[in-house]
Parts: sequence; structure tokens; C-alpha cells
Amino acid sequence: MQITNLDWLIIFLFFAISLGIGIYVSKSSGKSANEYFLSGRSMPWWLLGLSMVATTFSTDTPNLVTDIVRSNGVSGNWIWWAFLITGLLTVFVYAKLWRKSNVSTDLEFYELRYGGKPARFLRKFRAIYLGIIFNVITMSAVTLAAIKIGGIMLGLEPWQTVITAGLVTVTFSAIGGFKGVVYTDVILFFVAMGGAIGAAFYLVNLPEVGGIEALLSNENVSGKISILPDFSDTNALIALLIIPLAVQWWSSWYPGAEPGGGGYIAQRMFAAKNENHAIGATFFFNIMHYALRPWPWILVALASLVIFPDLDSIQQAFPNITEDKLGNDLAYPAMLTKLPTGLLGLVLASLISAYMSTISTQLNWGSSYIVYDFYQTQINPSASQKQLVAVGRISTVLLMVLSTLLALLLQNAMQLFNLLLVFGAGTGLIFILRWFWWRINAWSEITAMVASGLISLTLTIPSIKATLFGLEGIMPGWAEFPFVVAVTTILWLLITFITPSEDESVLRAFYKKTQPGGPGWAKIIDKAQKDGVELLDDNKTWSVPAGIVAMLLGCSMIYSIMFCTGYFIYGNLRLAFPLFALAIVSGYLLIKIWGKIKVNVL
Repeated sequence: MQITNLDWLIIFLFFAISLGIGIYVSKSSGKSANEYFLSGRSMPWWLLGLSMVATTFSTDTPNLVTDIVRSNGVSGNWIWWAFLITGLLTVFVYAKLWRKSNVSTDLEFYELRYGGKPARFLRKFRAIYLGIIFNVITMSAVTLAAIKIGGIMLGLEPWQTVITAGLVTVTFSAIGGFKGVVYTDVILFFVAMGGAIGAAFYLVNLPEVGGIEALLSNENVSGKISILPDFSDTNALIALLIIPLAVQWWSSWYPGAEPGGGGYIAQRMFAAKNENHAIGATFFFNIMHYALRPWPWILVALASLVIFPDLDSIQQAFPNITEDKLGNDLAYPAMLTKLPTGLLGLVLASLISAYMSTISTQLNWGSSYIVYDFYQTQINPSASQKQLVAVGRISTVLLMVLSTLLALLLQNAMQLFNLLLVFGAGTGLIFILRWFWWRINAWSEITAMVASGLISLTLTIPSIKATLFGLEGIMPGWAEFPFVVAVTTILWLLITFITPSEDESVLRAFYKKTQPGGPGWAKIIDKAQKDGVELLDDNKTWSVPAGIVAMLLGCSMIYSIMFCTGYFIYGNLRLAFPLFALAIVSGYLLIKIWGKIKVNVL
């Protein structure tokens, strides 16, 4: 692969623009912690939506999709496509609740919803657990992908990749804060999308691949193009489709797709102008993330099966790649080495932008936990705004260092995806119900968190896992995830009813501020009314049923667009046109019901 001066010019211009934005907004971002982490809560929906899309366009995502397609075919993507349901539930039910809570981080929610020492412990522990441990693991997956891309496309050693890309990213993240991240994300989005689409078009039309028709009929590809798994293969059907749609989307906590909203998605909702902008931002994100973005990656993954049919072919083409970094996810950067001058520079810039966008978001989000939920609450409650910003910048640098060190020890993207997925199994239902059921308390969440972690760690022991799951185990292999969910759910429900409920004053204050509504709060509302305390702000109809209908219509619209796009690419117009019609009808009905969800803002 020959990288020319034109390619390097495109890359350096991109770096310069990103750093320039960070420097430009550094003064306003450094005024206060609220400006540094939430940009003064003044962001419009479209800017936040583009930022969400750019953030989830991480360097490891095309590698992960490639790994999935090469291992399980296109239908294997249901393992993350199912999270659309989670995302739209956040859009139409939880976005306005989060924005109305007016918290600075989603962990501050714990001391709004719960009370006493358990709530303080939960907030402090989750700040360390999510802000440092979980966050570092997530960033290390992104950095691992950057290492593989740097090794294959630029011939860089791992340490050279992490220092070069990491130094620029941590610099503009530390000085520019949240505003710098969001503004840069707008540029990153267009660069990343342009690079992904351009690469897919060129690579599918390589002489070795022969265009879309030859690709789809290739013997290495034809068995992997189905959007739905083979219904005659029971194990594949259950593992790839039924479990993701029936269990995974609501039960598992995963970064960017948290049940009930959370993490960096919640951070952007907190930064919105109002509840309607929070709803608009998250809806726009879900359309772009699921309906339009996957297909360029999928096409490159399918084309890679023609050029690099197995791991041996990748190893032979790139002998400098060590065995501990060899995996199917390497096929994506391997394909990119065949791009021509100019397009190669754009794609490299797009991959760098994907890396920078995700890492900068994770750094700012994780740092916000450390500042608000640990340093300010546990160490220095009287800290000045300048001190909080300084701690935010220091923690940003430290998080970057820890994630790069871990990345050097990892092997492939699927390895980490499965770890994160199982490690949060069983906790999602709490995040959905805690807004609408007064009986859930801090001990419920502590139990779910501990149980899920311990069970997942236990199943990493080969002898235990072999006994329970697999061909000779008590249960089939696909039952591992539902097993963790079932045991964790039973345990936290048991503890919920054994332990005392939260203090009534805490529950009343929470309801008064957020107005979640629903039958799950009837007991608290009735008792408050008997005591002469009015918790209801108005007599509006509970919007959650309309929100659920909107979620279903949104799923119908977005899945229809996604599959319609796929079938158009496949040349199957017989299925593409009906799906296009279904998308239009679903969109029309969604607009009709939107008014019941929209918040009246003065």
C-alpha cells in the first residue's frame, strides 16, 4: 500500500482542524464544570444527534461488524440491531424524564431516586465502576482497533499508534471539554460517513470482487447474505435472533444502548435546551445509527470473504501482524489497504475521526463521573469551578493512559463485546422500572450489579462453563446469557421485597420533580394526598402508553428502512418496495402520535 503526500495532507488537515476547534472553545469550556461537561445545557437537537452518531461510529465498530459477518453472516448483526428497541424506548419514554431531572450525570440520579448510605455508596461505586473500569475497557476496545488499523495500513507498532492518535485526542478533549467534543463530532460525522461509503463502493467493484452481483453469488459469500438467520437451524435462530429480541435488549446494560438511557447518551440529553430537544436528538441518532450506517461496513465485510477467505490468508498478506492480534476483525483494515490515493487518505482520516470521536466522548463522560460523582461528593464538596475543571482535565489524561495500556493486552473486538454484554446481563430491567415502580430501592441495584458481575466472572472458569453450557453441558450454549439474566433478576427482586423501601420523603421529592406517572406510583400518590400533599403538577394523561406505541412505530419505520436499503443493494426489489411502503406508513403514524409525547415548553 502506497500512502502519498495527498493522503498525508488530508490526514494532517483533519488533525489540525480538530485541534483548532478544541483550542477555540477552550476558554468558554473552562468557565465552569457545567460548561466543561454540559456546555451550559444549551445544545440544539441536531447538533447533539450528530454527535451521538459520530460517537458510536468508533474505530472498532466496522471491525466488529466485519467479525460478525465473517463469523455468523449478515444476520449475526441482530446481536446489536436489537438494541434499537432500547434506543427508541429511551427516545419516547425516558429522554424527557432525564432532561426534567436536571441532574449533571446519570449517577446523580441515585441520590435523587434513593436515599441514605446505600444511595451514596451506589453513586460512588458506580462512578469508579463505570467512569474508570467499564470506561477504560470500552476505550481499550476502540484503541485495539486503532492498533490493528495502524499495523496493517501504516505498518506502525502498537505503541506508535496509541501515542500518535492518543496524544491529539486527549489534547483537544482535555482543553475543549464537552463543547469541543460536540463541535468536532459534526466534522467527524461527515468525514466518517464519506470515508465508509467511498470505501464500500470502491472495494465492492475491485476486479477480484467483480461488483455487487458477482459478490453476492460468490461461494464464500452467498451463504452469509441473509438478513434473517436460517429458521431450520434452531441453535442459530435462538442465539442470533430470538435472544436478542426477546431478552437482550431490555436486560443488558451496554454502552450507548443502556435500558432507560444512561452514559454518554444521557450526558447529551442533559446538555439539550429542553425535553423536546432531548427527544429529537436521540430519535435522530437512532435513525442514523441503525437505518443508514451499517450497510457500507457489511458490504466491505462480505467483499473481504472473497479477498481474504480465512485467517491464514490475512496472516500471509500481513506477516508483521502477531498471532495475538490475529482475528476476523482484521479483515476490515486489510481491505482498506487496496484503496487508491486520495480515497485512502479520506478513509484513513475517517477512521482516525471515528477513533477520536468515540475516545473524546468516553473521556469527557468518564471524567464527569469522577468529578461530579466522586471528587465533588466524596473528597472536596466545596471545590471551586476552576478546581472541578482542573480535576476533569487531569482525569481525562489518566483515563487515556489506562485504556491504552489495556489495549496492548487484548486480541479482538468480539472478545470485548461479549464480555461487556454478559457482564451487564440482568441489570437492564431495573433501569427500566426504577422510574415507574416506587418499591425498587438502592439495594435492588446493588444486588443486580454484584450478582451479574460475579455470575459472569464465574462463567469465565472453563470447568464451570463446560459443565453448564455447550455440547456436553446441562444447557445448550445459547442459554448462557438468559441464565445470567434469570438468576440476576430473581436475586434483585428477592432483595427488593426483603429490604425496606426508600423513605417516603425521598420518593415524594423524586415524583414531584420528574412526574413519571403510572400505576407503579399509585400508593405513594394516594398516601400523599391523604396527608394533604399534592404530587401531581397537572392532570395530563400518562404519556408512557403513547410512548410505547411510538417506540413500536419507530422500530417498524427504522427496521423497514434498514432492510429496504439492504434489499435494494441486493437487487431484490420484490421485497425492497413493500418495505419502503411500510416505512412511509409507519413514519406517518409516528408523526400523528408524536403530539401526545411532545412537551409544551414556554
